[in-house]
Amino acid sequence: MSLQPFHLAIPVYDVPLARAFYRDVFGLEEGRSAEHWVDFNFFGHQLVIHHHPKTPSQENATTNPVDGHDVPVPHFGVVLTWDQWETLAERLNSIGTHFVIEPYVRFKGQVGEQATMFLLDPCGNALEFKAFKDIDQLFAK
Repeated sequence: MSLQPFHLAIPVYDVPLARAFYRDVFGLEEGRSAEHWVDFNFFGHQLVIHHHPKTPSQENATTNPVDGHDVPVPHFGVVLTWDQWETLAERLNSIGTHFVIEPYVRFKGQVGEQATMFLLDPCGNALEFKAFKDIDQLFAK
Protein backbone atom coordinates (compact mmCIF):
# COMPACT_ATOMS: atom_id res chain seq x y z
CA MET A 1 0.00 0.00 0.00
CA SER A 2 1.59 3.26 -1.11
CA LEU A 3 0.06 6.42 0.33
CA GLN A 4 0.82 10.10 0.12
CA PRO A 5 1.50 11.72 3.49
CA PHE A 6 -1.38 13.52 5.16
CA HIS A 7 -1.18 17.00 6.68
CA LEU A 8 -2.90 17.66 9.99
CA ALA A 9 -2.83 20.91 11.98
CA ILE A 10 -3.98 20.72 15.60
CA PRO A 11 -4.58 23.40 18.26
CA VAL A 12 -2.27 23.64 21.27
CA TYR A 13 -2.54 26.32 23.94
CA ASP A 14 1.11 25.89 25.06
CA VAL A 15 3.47 25.57 22.08
CA PRO A 16 6.70 24.96 24.08
CA LEU A 17 5.05 22.23 26.19
CA ALA A 18 3.47 20.52 23.16
CA ARG A 19 6.70 20.85 21.18
CA ALA A 20 8.65 19.07 23.92
CA PHE A 21 5.98 16.35 24.16
CA TYR A 22 5.95 15.47 20.45
CA ARG A 23 9.72 15.76 20.15
CA ASP A 24 10.70 13.94 23.36
CA VAL A 25 7.90 11.43 23.98
CA PHE A 26 7.59 10.24 20.38
CA GLY A 27 11.04 11.23 19.14
CA LEU A 28 9.55 13.15 16.23
CA GLU A 29 11.83 15.15 13.97
CA GLU A 30 10.99 18.84 13.75
CA GLY A 31 10.56 20.57 10.43
CA ARG A 32 9.92 24.27 9.94
CA SER A 33 8.68 26.36 12.84
CA ALA A 34 7.87 29.85 14.03
CA GLU A 35 6.86 31.29 17.38
CA HIS A 36 3.26 30.06 17.11
CA TRP A 37 3.62 26.77 15.20
CA VAL A 38 5.89 23.76 14.68
CA ASP A 39 5.94 21.11 11.92
CA PHE A 40 6.75 17.50 12.85
CA ASN A 41 7.45 14.37 10.85
CA PHE A 42 4.67 12.25 12.38
CA PHE A 43 5.62 8.75 11.23
CA GLY A 44 6.02 10.00 7.65
CA HIS A 45 3.11 12.46 7.79
CA GLN A 46 3.06 16.20 8.46
CA LEU A 47 1.70 17.16 11.87
CA VAL A 48 1.62 20.85 12.72
CA ILE A 49 0.92 22.19 16.20
CA HIS A 50 -0.57 25.70 16.10
CA HIS A 51 -1.06 28.03 19.04
CA HIS A 52 -4.75 28.39 19.80
CA PRO A 53 -6.77 29.04 22.95
CA LYS A 54 -8.04 25.92 24.70
CA THR A 55 -10.90 24.32 22.77
CA PRO A 56 -14.06 22.81 24.32
CA SER A 57 -12.91 19.29 23.39
CA GLN A 58 -9.59 19.93 25.16
CA GLU A 59 -11.45 21.13 28.27
CA ASN A 60 -14.07 18.36 28.43
CA ALA A 61 -13.40 15.28 26.36
CA THR A 62 -16.39 13.52 24.86
CA THR A 63 -16.30 9.76 24.44
CA ASN A 64 -18.04 7.04 22.46
CA PRO A 65 -18.19 3.40 23.57
CA VAL A 66 -16.10 1.03 21.43
CA ASP A 67 -15.33 -2.55 22.46
CA GLY A 68 -16.10 -1.80 26.11
CA HIS A 69 -13.91 1.32 26.31
CA ASP A 70 -14.70 5.03 26.25
CA VAL A 71 -12.91 6.29 23.15
CA PRO A 72 -12.13 10.03 23.22
CA VAL A 73 -13.65 12.11 20.41
CA PRO A 74 -12.14 13.83 18.57
CA HIS A 75 -8.85 11.95 18.22
CA PHE A 76 -6.21 11.36 15.59
CA GLY A 77 -3.32 9.00 15.14
CA VAL A 78 -1.58 6.62 12.83
CA VAL A 79 -1.65 2.96 11.86
CA LEU A 80 1.76 1.44 12.57
CA THR A 81 3.20 -1.96 11.80
CA TRP A 82 2.71 -4.48 14.60
CA ASP A 83 6.40 -4.28 15.54
CA GLN A 84 6.36 -0.45 15.54
CA TRP A 85 3.24 -0.46 17.73
CA GLU A 86 4.76 -2.89 20.23
CA THR A 87 7.97 -0.84 20.39
CA LEU A 88 6.01 2.39 20.92
CA ALA A 89 3.80 0.80 23.60
CA GLU A 90 6.89 -0.45 25.45
CA ARG A 91 8.55 2.97 25.19
CA LEU A 92 5.46 4.81 26.43
CA ASN A 93 5.02 2.36 29.32
CA SER A 94 8.69 2.66 30.27
CA ILE A 95 8.42 6.45 30.67
CA GLY A 96 5.26 6.19 32.77
CA THR A 97 2.79 7.49 30.20
CA HIS A 98 -0.76 7.96 31.44
CA PHE A 99 -3.06 6.26 28.93
CA VAL A 100 -6.71 7.08 28.35
CA ILE A 101 -6.96 3.49 27.08
CA GLU A 102 -4.04 1.18 27.92
CA PRO A 103 -2.43 -0.74 25.05
CA TYR A 104 -4.49 -3.83 24.21
CA VAL A 105 -5.86 -5.89 21.32
CA ARG A 106 -9.39 -4.86 20.38
CA PHE A 107 -11.96 -7.01 18.52
CA LYS A 108 -9.89 -10.10 19.35
CA GLY A 109 -10.75 -12.97 17.01
CA GLN A 110 -13.13 -10.77 14.99
CA VAL A 111 -12.97 -8.94 11.69
CA GLY A 112 -10.84 -5.83 12.22
CA GLU A 113 -8.76 -7.23 15.12
CA GLN A 114 -6.22 -4.56 16.01
CA ALA A 115 -3.81 -3.38 18.66
CA THR A 116 -4.68 0.07 19.98
CA MET A 117 -3.82 2.61 22.66
CA PHE A 118 -5.04 6.13 23.42
CA LEU A 119 -3.34 8.99 25.23
CA LEU A 120 -3.57 12.78 25.51
CA ASP A 121 -0.95 15.33 24.64
CA PRO A 122 -0.33 17.98 27.33
CA CYS A 123 -2.91 20.27 25.69
CA GLY A 124 -5.67 17.65 25.78
CA ASN A 125 -5.56 16.43 22.17
CA ALA A 126 -6.35 12.70 22.04
CA LEU A 127 -4.11 10.39 20.02
CA GLU A 128 -4.67 6.79 18.96
CA PHE A 129 -1.95 4.44 17.76
CA LYS A 130 -3.09 1.20 16.21
CA ALA A 131 -1.73 -1.77 14.30
CA PHE A 132 -3.07 -4.79 12.43
CA LYS A 133 -1.31 -8.12 12.07
CA ASP A 134 -3.18 -8.28 8.74
CA ILE A 135 -3.32 -4.79 7.21
CA ASP A 136 -6.06 -6.04 4.86
CA GLN A 137 -8.32 -5.90 7.95
CA LEU A 138 -8.03 -2.09 8.06
CA PHE A 139 -11.31 -1.52 6.21
CA ALA A 140 -12.81 -4.99 6.57
CA LYS A 141 -16.50 -5.27 7.51
